[in-house]
Amino acid sequence: MIKKDYVFFSESVIEGHPDKLCDQISDALVDRFLQQDPYSSIIAETAVSQSIVFLAVQFASTAIVDAPSVAREVINDIGYQDESFSGRSCTALTSLREIPLDEENRFDEINLLDDEIEKIYVRNQVNVFGFACNQTKSLMPLPIWLAHKIAKRLNFVRRSKILNYLTPDAKVQVGVEYQKGIPKRIHSITLQICLKKNSKTGNILEDIRENVIKDVFWGADPEQVCPDEKTKLFVRPNDPIIGCGPNVHSGLTGRKNAIDTYGEYARHSGASLSGKDPRRIDRIGAYVARYAAKNIVAAGLAEECEVQLSYSIGFSRPVSIFVQTFGTGKISDDQLTDILKKHFEFRPAGILKEFKLRHLPLHKGGFYRKLASYGHMGRIDLDLPWEKIDRLDILAQYLP
Repeated sequence: MIKKDYVFFSESVIEGHPDKLCDQISDALVDRFLQQDPYSSIIAETAVSQSIVFLAVQFASTAIVDAPSVAREVINDIGYQDESFSGRSCTALTSLREIPLDEENRFDEINLLDDEIEKIYVRNQVNVFGFACNQTKSLMPLPIWLAHKIAKRLNFVRRSKILNYLTPDAKVQVGVEYQKGIPKRIHSITLQICLKKNSKTGNILEDIRENVIKDVFWGADPEQVCPDEKTKLFVRPNDPIIGCGPNVHSGLTGRKNAIDTYGEYARHSGASLSGKDPRRIDRIGAYVARYAAKNIVAAGLAEECEVQLSYSIGFSRPVSIFVQTFGTGKISDDQLTDILKKHFEFRPAGILKEFKLRHLPLHKGGFYRKLASYGHMGRIDLDLPWEKIDRLDILAQYLP
């Protein structure tokens, strides 16, 4: 924990931001493959620019997926209907590579025994990080938590046409003042919004204040940090003539890792989370690291916790597990590391088995795309297995 006064900013974007559009297309492809063949291996990367969507997909699967159609469905669902970019009219370019089925990768983890789980190794190297703190009920840092809440509300008023001059592209930034490492007040809220061409607007600042900001904080917990009379609200609309979204700036899968995780309040891996099947340790390792950190904080063993897992090719277990509690732990970081090694599953096949990650899209009609906007962590609106705090009884025995 940082023991001084400072202001920390985190950013979120709504679902039509070009980078998030790409994340959603890539994860929609992951969903579609897994729905037909849960043992699919897939890496999907998407790029968008004016009038163009480009899909690079490598897969080993029995599924048959029309990648351009999936991309067009996502674009249309998000609401891009402009003449220069829409799901109906954009050019879809593909680079598809089908690789042979690998039977070693097509194991049924649900029925694996422990010694069989031990024999399934990671196939790529990565450092992943999980973080939790007691600043919010979701055990997420307050700046990114608020940024996501405001972004989701902004997107809601757009989709429901409460503010019908908004387009699918917008950014939100929230600054929080900390005193001795504790959030005390909201310094500022900044929104960059995009307006439709030829749309009628009234007082945009007042519209945002009344329909977005007030709604987010209406009925808030008395202990929650809320805007005060000194909090600054900035709203910066674009020039409608110039346009927005892919017409103005291109998008790419995996370019918003901070938004996907902890808003840069804590460390995160450089590897993209979206566009990968759940066999990939650089994706699911980040999830299980969050799960471990969150349970430590929820159990009262620390006020803040960061879990680092280091994976290397040819090993089933992390070659290193490193816990930091930044001086807030009730027991030592080394003791917490030993507890995680004893009670938590960090092997790839074990994570798949415990979280059922290959089968989630089957029951929810599409699962991974839902993670591609408003964060993969701290999502109390989704029933995410890595957000459960179900190890409290085990961890409570270690409280001093």
